[in-house]
Formats: sequence, C-alpha cells, structure tokens
Amino acid sequence: MSKDDTPRTELQARRERLVLDHFADETRQDFDAVLGTFPHPHYELVPSGEVHDGIAEVRQYYIDTRRAFPDQRHEIIQLRHADDSVIVEFWLLGTHKGPLKGLPPTGNSFRCRMNAFFIFEGDRLVCERVYFDTLTMLRQLLAGVPAEQVGALVGGLLGQPATTRAAAAAETATA
Repeated sequence: MSKDDTPRTELQARRERLVLDHFADETRQDFDAVLGTFPHPHYELVPSGEVHDGIAEVRQYYIDTRRAFPDQRHEIIQLRHADDSVIVEFWLLGTHKGPLKGLPPTGNSFRCRMNAFFIFEGDRLVCERVYFDTLTMLRQLLAGVPAEQVGALVGGLLGQPATTRAAAAAETATA
C-alpha cells in the first residue's frame, strides 16, 4: 500500500498486512475480526481525549460510531513505517444518520483527513492512536443547523452535561 518502492522487512510486511486487514474489517463492520487484530484492544482518540481500553469498551465505541455513521468507511492516502508503528493517513467518510454524544442526526455527510498511529510491540498491535481536526468534521456535520442551536449541540460533543449547557444558555440570554 505504500506508494514508494522502499523494500520492507518481514516485520514491516506483517504489520502492514495486519493494519490493512484491520481497516478492511472496520469498513465491513466485522468487529470481531477487528478486535482480533489486538491481543488487548486499545484506542486513543486524541482530539477528544477519549480512551477505549479492552474488548467491551472498544466494541461499544464501534457500536456507538456505527449507529451515528452506519456507512462509515476509509480511503487510505498513504501508509508509512516507523520503528514501532505503522502510520496511516486516510480519509474518514460517513453520513450522520444516528445520535452522536447528544448530537441528533443531521443527515449530513463528512469527509475528514486523519492520521492513525498503529503502535506495535514486535508484531503485536497494542494501540491505535487517531489524530484529526474536530472542527473539520463538525463544520460538515452542522452545515444547515440554525446558529442558535449550534452551541448546545457542540456542548454535548465536548462532554458538557445538558444541565450545564442549559444554564450557560440561560445566562447568555439574560446578559
């Protein structure tokens, strides 16, 4: 999948195959197969600070994100090797058809460029760490939403309880 002709070591080839299978299984929504790529599943979503550790938490992450984006898929741009990882630059795409952390479905599609670091110990995958620009995704998901509703919707995505958002909105309205 790498676009250069750099020779791969046997270890790099095994890691690359595992990562490509991982991506394909996610798109097919074969989450048992995806979970099987880790001895202990562990995801870190850097922009939100979320960590999903262990089979139950990672499986719930898959359920939640596919409820929100049932057609979620990837388009790999570039794959690179580092000493302890495979780094994948990709487009993540989907259509917002279900709730996402308090954000009701908007029906909008998104396309967001991302990087995932697949961290290995030898040939064992120990972590997938994902980096992306939240604003890029939100701008697309919230297109067409009335401006006065955006603050409350974004607050849910940022983990602010609804009561805190409601109090802040009331405070703003009286100021």
